[in-house]
Amino acid sequence: MTPRHRVLIVEDEQDIAGLIKHALERGGDAEAEIVGSGDAALRVATERTPDLIILDLNLPVLGGIDVCRILRSRDEVRRVPIIMLTARTSEDDRVAGFEHGADDYVTKPFSLRELLARVRAMLRRRAGGEPLSLTYRGAHLLADFDAVSVLVDGSQIRLTRREFDLLRFLVLNKNRVVSRDRLLERVWGYERVVETRSVDVHVGRLRSKLGSAGRQIETVVGLGYRFVD
Repeated sequence: MTPRHRVLIVEDEQDIAGLIKHALERGGDAEAEIVGSGDAALRVATERTPDLIILDLNLPVLGGIDVCRILRSRDEVRRVPIIMLTARTSEDDRVAGFEHGADDYVTKPFSLRELLARVRAMLRRRAGGEPLSLTYRGAHLLADFDAVSVLVDGSQIRLTRREFDLLRFLVLNKNRVVSRDRLLERVWGYERVVETRSVDVHVGRLRSKLGSAGRQIETVVGLGYRFVD
C-alpha cells in the first residue's frame, strides 16, 4: 500500500474491528477508523472520504446492503472500493452484495492475512490508475461493470464475483493477450502462488455462461487468453 491510505472499518463487533485496525496499521502505511453502525458509516464516509471501506452486513440501524447501495448513489464516494465482511455465506448473499456495488466479499471466520492481501490488491488497482468502472457494448454482450450488470443478447447473466472480475479485466485489456500469471496477479490479487489451472476452470465456466459472447474469449496456446471485439 502507498503511505497512509485511509480505511474505514464498519463493524459492530469491536474485537474483530480492533484486530483489523491493528493489522492494517501495523506496517505504518495505512490508518483505519472504526464505526459500529450503518448510519455512522454513511456520515463518516461522506465527511472524510476513505480510500477503501471494509463493510459488515449485519449492522445496527442500517444494514450493510443498504449502506453499500446508498454509498454507490453518492457521487463523492461512489467509486470508493468496498470489501464486504460477513458471516453470511450463501451464493444469494454474495450475489446481492455484488449487485449493490461491493467490490469483494470475505466471509467470517476469515484469515487476517487474506483480508490484508485483498485490501492491498484493491488499493494497488486504485493507486495504479486502473479504472474501477467500465462499460462494454458488443454485438452480443453488454457489460456495465459499474452497475454489475452483464447481458448477452438482452438476457441477464448471473456471474460469480471471480467470473465477473475475469471478464472485466479481459475486457479492460481487449485485443491483447493476457497471461495466466497476469490474471492471477490482477484478478485473484493474492500474495501467494495459486494453481494456474484455477484460471482455466474459471475461464471455461465464464465462456459457458456467456453463450454466444463466449467465443470472444480466445485461448492463445502457450500464452494465455485474449478478449476480442
